[in-house]
Amino acid sequence: MHSTPHDLRKGLWLGLLGVAIFALTLPMTRLAVGTPELPQLSGVFIALGRAVVAAALSIGFLLASRAPWPHRTDWLPLGVVALGVVFGFPLCTSVAMRHVEAVHASVIVGVLPLATAAVGAWLHRQRPSLGFWLCAALGTALVVAFAVLRSGQAGLSLAPADALLLLAMACAAVGYGYGAQLSQRMRPEHVICWALVLALPICLPLAIAQWPQAAIKSEAWAAFAYVAVFSMWLGFFAWYRGLALGGTVRVSQVQLIQPFLGMLFAVPLLDETLDALTLGFGLSVIAVVFVGRRMPIRATPAAHHPEGRP
Repeated sequence: MHSTPHDLRKGLWLGLLGVAIFALTLPMTRLAVGTPELPQLSGVFIALGRAVVAAALSIGFLLASRAPWPHRTDWLPLGVVALGVVFGFPLCTSVAMRHVEAVHASVIVGVLPLATAAVGAWLHRQRPSLGFWLCAALGTALVVAFAVLRSGQAGLSLAPADALLLLAMACAAVGYGYGAQLSQRMRPEHVICWALVLALPICLPLAIAQWPQAAIKSEAWAAFAYVAVFSMWLGFFAWYRGLALGGTVRVSQVQLIQPFLGMLFAVPLLDETLDALTLGFGLSVIAVVFVGRRMPIRATPAAHHPEGRP
C-alpha cells in the first residue's frame, strides 16, 4: 500500500511520539531494577508484572471500545507479537539493565531500525531502494561506532548483557513488524491489547510468584508504573498507528533517534553525563534519518494488495 503524503507525515509524527515514549523505557527499567550493589525489583518481575498491568488496562479498553474478536487467522500473528514485545523484549532488557548503564543500552537500540525495516519489508512485500538501505546501514553503523568509542575498547564487547540486549532488539523488530501487519486490518490500539490479553494467563501467575519480598524504593515502583502503562501499553497506540499509516519500512527509521533520546532522559534520571561526542553522533544520525525517509520504497511486482494482506 502506498501511503499518501498526509498519511506518511502523520505516521512519522505518531512514530516519533511512540519512540519518545519508548526512549524512556531503558532508563526507567534501570531505575526499577537497580544495580548489582543496590538491587530493587527483579528483571523477571518487571517484565511480567508490567504485562499484567497493561493487560488489565487492555481488557477495560477493549470492552469500552467494543472491540470485535480477532479473526481466527489473526491469533497466530498476535501470538508472535506477544512473544516479541510482551515476553522477549521486556525479559531480555529487564534482566540486562541491572548490569549495564542506560547510556550503553540506549546505543545498542540503534540496531533496531534496520532490523524492523528488514522484517517490515519481508512481511509487507516492499522493496526499499538501495539508497534507503544504505542510509539505514549508515545510521546503524554510526550508532555501533559510537558504542565502540564510548566503550574505549578495540571492538564491541559482547558481554552476556549485550547479547541479551541484541536478542531484545530482534524480538522487538519481529513484534513491531507483525503488529504493523495486523494494524492494517484491525485498530492499531487493539493489536497490543489483544496480544497482552493473550499473554495474561502466563504472565499473571509468574508475576505473582516473582513478587518482591524485600522493601523496594518508591522511585523503583514509579519507574515500574511507567514501563507498565506507557512502555507496554500507550506507546504502542501511537507506534502501531504510525507504522500502519506511514509504512513499517519508512517509519521504523525514526527509531534511529531513540538511542539519543534515551541518553538525554538518562541524564536527569540516572545522573549520567551527555558530552559533545554524544551530541555529534546524535545530529549525524538524525541527518541520516532525514535523507533516508526521502529514498523511494516500492511494492514488489507481485504485491497488488494492501500492505499487510497475505
